[in-house]
Amino acid sequence: MKTVGVITKPQPDLARPTLEKLLSWIDGAGHEALLDPASSEMVSGKKRPTAERSEMPERCGLIVVLGGDGTLLSAARHVYKRDVPILGVNLGHLGFLTEITVDQMIQALEAFESGKAVIQRRMMLTASLIREDKTIEVFHCLNDAVVTKAALARITHFRVEAGGRWLTDMRADGLIVATPTGSTAYNLAAGGPILVPGLNAIILSPLCPHTLTMRPIILDAAEPVCITLLANSEKVYLTADGQSGQPLMSGDKVVIERSRQSVALVGLPRRDYFALLREKLGWGSR
Repeated sequence: MKTVGVITKPQPDLARPTLEKLLSWIDGAGHEALLDPASSEMVSGKKRPTAERSEMPERCGLIVVLGGDGTLLSAARHVYKRDVPILGVNLGHLGFLTEITVDQMIQALEAFESGKAVIQRRMMLTASLIREDKTIEVFHCLNDAVVTKAALARITHFRVEAGGRWLTDMRADGLIVATPTGSTAYNLAAGGPILVPGLNAIILSPLCPHTLTMRPIILDAAEPVCITLLANSEKVYLTADGQSGQPLMSGDKVVIERSRQSVALVGLPRRDYFALLREKLGWGSR
C-alpha cells in the first residue's frame, strides 16, 4: 500500500477536515497520497501528486473515497478492472457503501494495513444495449441497471426474459435490475426486497406496474435478463447506477448479466451486515 488514492466529494466545507486527517495519517504511515482533482483543490501547503480517477487504479494499492454512496459508485466505475480495494468513508447521509464513519477511518486504515480488515467482494452487472443486432454500448453497474420512461412519457411496454425464457410482457414506468449491493438503493425505495451481499442473485423490481399483481422477483444471477422495448414505447432510458446511460429506441434490447469483475470494499472486522441495517434503517428503534 505504498500509494493511497484519494477521491473526495467536491464539497470543501464538508470534506476538507476529513481529507486533512486522512493525509496526516498517510504521511505518518510513510505512504504517498495520490489525489483526484477535487481533493487536490482542497489541499493547502505542499503540492501533492494528482491524477484523474481513471488513472488511479494503475498506481494505487488502496483507494479511499470521502463522500457518499454516489461518490463511491463513481470511483467503482474506474477501479473494478484493476481489483483495487476501496475504503469508503461516509460524508453523506445514509451511506450503505461508504459505511465507515469519520471517527472509524483511522481504525479501518490501520486494520487494512495490518491485514485485519474485512474485504467484501461485491458482484457487478454488465448491461449491454443492443440495437439491430449490434452492441451499441456496455455499462458496468455495482448497484443497478434501470430501464425507465421519461417524466412526460406514457407508460412503457417491454418484454422480459430470464435465462432465455419468457418471463412476462410488462406495462410499467420501468424496471430495476439490482444486485444484492443495490438492493438497499433505488430497489429499496421502489418496494423491493433487501438481499444480503454475497448472494448470487439479482432482483427485478417493476416501477409502478399497470398490473398490481406484478411484484418484484429474485432470480439466479447466472441467468441473463433480456429486456426488449416493444414498438409502442417512447422516451425510454437505460441508466447504470444512476450516473450514466443512453436513450432507447423501440426494438432495442438490454441484456443484463453478472459481470466477471467485482468490487472489493474494505470493512471493519467484527462488523456484520445486520448491524449495518439496524444502524442505517433504524430497525428495532422506537
